Amino acid sequence: MLTYRGDEKFSGSIGRSLEDSVQAYPDVTRAEPGTPNVVFVVLDDVGYAQIGCFGSDIETPNFDRLAASGLRYRSFHTTAMCSPTRACLLTGRNQHTTGMGGIADNATGFPGFDGRIDKDTGFLSEVLRDSGFATMAVGKWHLAPREETDLAASRKRWPLGRGFERYYGFLGAEANQYAPDLVSDNHFVDQPYSAEEGYHLTEDLADKAIEMINDLRNVTVEKPFFLYLAPGACHAPHQAPKDFIDAYTGRFDAGWDAWREATHQRQLDLGILPAGTELTERPEWIQEWATLPEVEKRAYSRMMEVYAGFLTHTDHHVGRVIDHIEALGELDNTIIVLLSDNGASPEGDRHGAFNSIAWYNGVPLSLEAVLPHVDILGSPESHGHYPYGWAHAGNTPFQRWKRECHEGGVADPLIVHWPAGTAGRGEVRTQYLHVSDIMPTILDALDITMPDSIDGVAQVPVEGETLLESFTVPTADVARETQYYELLGCRAIYHEGWKAVAYHPMKGQLYVPGLDPDAPFDEDRWELYHVAEDFSESHDLAAVHPGKLEELITLWWVEAESHGALPLHSSRPVEAVRPSHFSPRPRYIYRPGGPVATAAAVDVRHRPHVTIADVEFRVGDEGVLVAHGGRFGGYSLYVQDGSLHYVHNVLGTERNRVSSPPLPEGRHHIGYAFTPTERFAGTVDLLVDGEIVASGPIPRTTIYSYALFGEYMCIGFDDGTPVDDTYDAPFRYTGELATVVVDVSGEPFRDLALELEAFFASQ
Repeated sequence: MLTYRGDEKFSGSIGRSLEDSVQAYPDVTRAEPGTPNVVFVVLDDVGYAQIGCFGSDIETPNFDRLAASGLRYRSFHTTAMCSPTRACLLTGRNQHTTGMGGIADNATGFPGFDGRIDKDTGFLSEVLRDSGFATMAVGKWHLAPREETDLAASRKRWPLGRGFERYYGFLGAEANQYAPDLVSDNHFVDQPYSAEEGYHLTEDLADKAIEMINDLRNVTVEKPFFLYLAPGACHAPHQAPKDFIDAYTGRFDAGWDAWREATHQRQLDLGILPAGTELTERPEWIQEWATLPEVEKRAYSRMMEVYAGFLTHTDHHVGRVIDHIEALGELDNTIIVLLSDNGASPEGDRHGAFNSIAWYNGVPLSLEAVLPHVDILGSPESHGHYPYGWAHAGNTPFQRWKRECHEGGVADPLIVHWPAGTAGRGEVRTQYLHVSDIMPTILDALDITMPDSIDGVAQVPVEGETLLESFTVPTADVARETQYYELLGCRAIYHEGWKAVAYHPMKGQLYVPGLDPDAPFDEDRWELYHVAEDFSESHDLAAVHPGKLEELITLWWVEAESHGALPLHSSRPVEAVRPSHFSPRPRYIYRPGGPVATAAAVDVRHRPHVTIADVEFRVGDEGVLVAHGGRFGGYSLYVQDGSLHYVHNVLGTERNRVSSPPLPEGRHHIGYAFTPTERFAGTVDLLVDGEIVASGPIPRTTIYSYALFGEYMCIGFDDGTPVDDTYDAPFRYTGELATVVVDVSGEPFRDLALELEAFFASQ
């Protein structure tokens, strides 16, 4: 319904003719003249100590430029993981209040963890849109459950469903920087050019951000904009142009211990850390650099060079967006908030990774798997991650890292740049803040009141607190007194300068040796830190002040219950299996179209199945019939050199193929039958019109995931990166492909082949 002057639906009058009628026009919501623009820059997996202005020697001149003419907050805190932090940032509520207690992909059946941010939890983008702003999001989203990211999804939790009017980016946790799964507004699109032609996602995102701003300014110079810019960097895969990586050659040869010590000193010199802040000790289970063999040192140094190049490359392209806003004459009156979503990531495990997807498949990341590929780390042929020794260093001076509630997981860099509205260029603010404080601060700065309802839906109260006064008053009393934390069973509570924290190990990876991930939560050991005096959490005072510890533990339970942070669970893989929103069926029929998201696609892993394509084949025809996955894991059925080929790619390290004799011309039903022989192995029989024409073993298959996100099932092409190295993506089938039928009923393949022939005959 249009709103007219005042609260009336129509304030004019309608007679029989124009002469006896009075016109009235609807009010158009406009922001006040001079209203500042708002830009959020959300980095991914960038630790407290990895930006130059927070003590790093990694070159980030554009981020440092913002800090030099803006403010840095030394005690800013997130949730230790991407989806929850982004939910808090955009809604001003705590993570469990939004339903995003963990990442959207691992939602569970409890309100605080269901991964669904409802309309009663309004986004900043919705408020600003309704206040006369243009709203645009570019980059990583990761705020919709996986089952809502396919072509049949409602899209109500996609950016355009949550107040953004324009969107370009990727919906999931990570993206291959050279071959991402891209969405423009509400539909999937191909990347504009290939990696071979110089494509990199971060550059593309910067281009699109500039384009969206230009689109707006070509029409109006008055309307303020809200730009949410969230590059995939520096989440794995660590990928960047070689010249950016090579610029760091030799820079990290001294190792993570020396780098950590030097960074700690730089942080003290910069005033980022309070005077006297101690450097926490390196745990004994992180290798001492000096004891490593030279071959390991070289591999680990190169992985850090790749990461540093990745971050500098990101800084460069974010800088292009900043430069463009400055060229428009709008930089001084643009509120820029730059942050990271969590601490540096340990998901490269002890040795780092050439293919980090192996970690998500529970496969130990061995040095032997990395060494042959050191020279191509960072390239399109790699999907790398550094060892957790570098993650620990990246969170200097703190303990621990992403996924955990020690400061290494939840303390992050925050820069605010707004010359027109801040005082004290280059200063460091000391107030204890939480990411949920950003939204109410922006509304306060814009003099916008949070509405009681949005689109007719009553709103859950905003839980964050404005820190606006600190923009101009260094000692402003805006610090939080209390903030709870919970993630994957780890817990913490900050209260009036004290912090209690309990670490709960996850099953499989990243737990301290000797701890039992199956132990009850009540057996977890709580630590106590007086962070008002011990900023880095160096001295555990649990034994010294047991009464204070018990007080904080009791307070944690109160806060957890009131914010929906219960029940405690560690989201182990067995617990993360959720009911499918798609009805299971014994037979799936696919036709050429767009990619089919993994959550919606037929699951053929570790089960007998038959896949048959109805094709018209002529000599010279070639291409993919069906593929799922990419360069770092998956399977593909394709025609090449006149023959039918099946390949199963195991984590990019092993490709097992079965090939047929030359195919006969004409219309045929060609495909394969897979029969498991043991848990992660089987045999493949290639079929032409129901007859076996070739057979071969598949000694290993993918355990769990072809990709963390993207690399979806494709019919008639192979999107993203190619499953097999014998062809280049997308390798579209050049003949006629009518359908691909996948039967997973579990019957013996010969019977299935006959049934499928009968099915095709009936069509």
